[in-house]
Parts: sequence; structure tokens; C-alpha cells
Amino acid sequence: MDVVSDAISAVHLGHPWFHRVRTSGSWCARMDPYDGAGFYVVLKGSSWLLTDGGALVTLGVGDAVLLPHGTGHVIADSPIDAAVAEEKAVPFEQWLMGTEPRARPGRDETEMLCGKYWLDCSRMHPLMAELPEVVHLPSRVGSHLELRAAIDLLAGELDEVRPGSCVALPSLLNLLLVYMIRSWMTEATSGVWPTALGDPVTAAALRAMHSKPAAPWSIERLAAEAGVSRPTLARRFTTLVGRTPMAYLTWWRVILAATLLRDTPETLATIAGRVGYSSPYALSHAFEREFGTTPGRYRAKAAERSAPTASPQLTSNKLTSETRSGS
Repeated sequence: MDVVSDAISAVHLGHPWFHRVRTSGSWCARMDPYDGAGFYVVLKGSSWLLTDGGALVTLGVGDAVLLPHGTGHVIADSPIDAAVAEEKAVPFEQWLMGTEPRARPGRDETEMLCGKYWLDCSRMHPLMAELPEVVHLPSRVGSHLELRAAIDLLAGELDEVRPGSCVALPSLLNLLLVYMIRSWMTEATSGVWPTALGDPVTAAALRAMHSKPAAPWSIERLAAEAGVSRPTLARRFTTLVGRTPMAYLTWWRVILAATLLRDTPETLATIAGRVGYSSPYALSHAFEREFGTTPGRYRAKAAERSAPTASPQLTSNKLTSETRSGS
């Protein structure tokens, strides 16, 4: 796999939770902080989003916004400040239950796709951790074409019930997350990971480690993959990533082991082989050093905190009221 795919897969849990909302008139809703990433895509009308950190974002038709760290926020039909939000905002779930499947004729209508991705934030890849509080991706002609296509496909699936929709919708929502992160990386003018992945030497070493994490990598072999000398790789990689290549490889192998402990029933011996350790004992030692707990205890705790999943339920031309209300 590649770095971005692995960074998402390492934290991604279950199916996304989502709603399509049609509303009109005056409204203001509050979403408390949560473990996950939230998103909004405006299909019609406009809205304003105010985060707990004070960022105010204006959202127009075609705009997408990602809140990658589950930041608490208020979303409303008009510009707001903290005082207005405190006075007028109702809990998000309560607001959803009161939204109309179809806005009344003659009134300003807002239509949005909104939802959450459940994330395990206990071992966030630094690429994900580096994402800002709000990733705002305005609709612009000719930009973010893949993201625009994903939004159009989502809207089409929600407009009409089609065979396979219950499989297509979660897949498209997961694709939306990938495209939002890609778009952020394209737009970013600073940041460790957009820079690191834009550097051909560092990117080649990262690609090698992520595609074959169990391979017997050495600094010499990684330098050969990148087509540079050992000192050049060590200098450029460490400067951009903040770890030496071998330290990053050790860290990534343990993170990958944690993902396999969470998502599979494989034995520790099997997992050790898959991530490049010679024995379960060697993996356990490295794992406890990174996480402060044994692989067995980590697996048991991961099972306890397994996130709820929500499967899309469709009826003619709209989401069912149960899905819209989050039930």
C-alpha cells in the first residue's frame, strides 16, 4: 500500500455514519467533540460553520469541509459567533430529527450531505495528525476533479434507489475521505507530509517500506530503492519526516501490527511474520515499548471499544427517517 492509504486504514473503523439533510428557514445546530472525522458537502444553498477553536467557514454549493479531528462545532443558516451559537444552537441529533425531508416551496432551502468517519485515534499516523482543524475545499471550476466526481456520484446514488446502493454508498463515502485528504495535500503550501511525499527520494523510501513492510530493509537497500547514497537518504528523510528511515520503519511495523490485532483474529506469531519480526517475543517487546501495553491487552481493549457502524437504509428517493435521525 502507499502512505496515504495506510495512514487512513490504520485508524479507520467500520462504516461511515451519514445523513442527507434538506432544511429551510432559520436553524443552528451544535455537534460536540467526538473520536472521528466529520464532513459536510453542500449540495444546495449555503451554511456557516463555527468551530470550538473559533474558525468560521462559509460554505457554498459544491463546497466540502472535513473536520479530521472531530472538533466540536456549530453549523447554521447564517453567520454566527460564539455568543449566538451558545444562545441558539440545539443538539445536532435533535436538529436532524426536526429537519424536513423536503423544504417548503418558496423558502430558502439548504441541502447537505453530512456524516462521520469512526477513527481509532490511539495510534494516529503523523500524516493524519498533521491535518488542520478544518479542511475547507471550496468548489472551483477545474479544481479537485476527483473530489467533484465523488460528490456527484454520491448525490446520484442518494437521488435514486439503485441495485447495490447499500454497498455503493459506504464505498463512495470512504472514497470521499481519500479525495478530501488528497485535495488538502495538493493545496497545502506547508506541512511535513505534503513536503515529504513531494520529495522523490523520501517518497521512494516511504513507498518501499509501506509496500513491503516485512522485507529485510536496511539503510543500504532503502537508499538503493531511492537511487541515492546512504548519507543522502538519511539526511533528506530525517529532515523531512523527523525520524531516521530505520526508526520510521520500526514505528510503522508496530502500528501495522496494532491494526492487524484490531481487525483480524490472526495469531501474534502470524502478525509478527507479516510485519517483519522474527518472533512473537520480538514483536511484543517493540509493541510494549510503543504502546505501553502487551499485544494481548491491546487486542482485548480494541474489541471493547469497537465503534458502532451504520449501514445506509434507502427508500424511494431519500434516506429513511431512521437513518436521518441517526437511529
